[in-house]
Amino acid sequence: MDNTMQVKEEVKLKYGSAARAVAGSGSVAACCDPALRCCDPISTNLYNSDEKGQIPERALLASLGCGNPTALIELMQGETVLDLGSGGGIDVLLSARRVGPSGKAYGLDMTDDMLALARQNQRQAGVENVEFLKGEIESIPLADNSVDVVISNCVINLSADKDKVLREAFRVLKPGGRFAVSDVVVRGAVPEQVRQSMLLWVGCVAGALEEQDYRRQLEAAGFVAVDMEATRIYDIEDARQFLAGSGVDVDAIAEQTQGRFLSAFIRATKPALQLAEGCCPPGCCSTAKPQGGR
Repeated sequence: MDNTMQVKEEVKLKYGSAARAVAGSGSVAACCDPALRCCDPISTNLYNSDEKGQIPERALLASLGCGNPTALIELMQGETVLDLGSGGGIDVLLSARRVGPSGKAYGLDMTDDMLALARQNQRQAGVENVEFLKGEIESIPLADNSVDVVISNCVINLSADKDKVLREAFRVLKPGGRFAVSDVVVRGAVPEQVRQSMLLWVGCVAGALEEQDYRRQLEAAGFVAVDMEATRIYDIEDARQFLAGSGVDVDAIAEQTQGRFLSAFIRATKPALQLAEGCCPPGCCSTAKPQGGR
């Protein structure tokens, strides 16, 4: 099995287990089962009381994100939003309420148990302008230029082919569309042996990108106006809490990890359609209509 397939299978196993635990008991204790490794400093205290009141408790319990993308971008009435790796559906449901009945929110996930939980949460919330799709974020089952906003919550770091994810996000966005995700990134160089140990902490099964590499990959996909805003910088005490009992000597790696791992809000834009002579943005030329009959 190649690395890409191995990563996908491990992600399915972890998040499928988390979904079944929450669906089966609906309790915080289930989510904090050490075997699931989902009750950690990265995924806690991300939503305010008003947001928690808008969604079913199980949607909150199944949220394994590292931020709150819906709180950090303005969503307008009538817009179409796509959440990559939507899990239990918390960000999809919050987005659907913000875009209103004239808008739509899609959730994309590859894990059957998470999709079942998300649809159950949708029914409980009574939100109709939502559709959950089965698929992979490396191959989004939506048409070119079909959504206004792409969001994601600590999922892109789990992909073994991040370039492809970013190209797909660019493809489905309309010209002028916005990319707004929360993700775990690395600031500066981290020794490989430390990085491999810290994978238990930041994502468990895949590597977070160094922040400048993330920026370069977004620009390579065609995005402009790339901006990164740190929302949480993790210190060694955060690592100690999560890695307790894992066999990792936290004190030994403290100096090499302090302040290097962070959650960030990452913004970028797909350029608006360019109809003037010259080059146009990647993916846009085929849809541009010439001006003046030329």
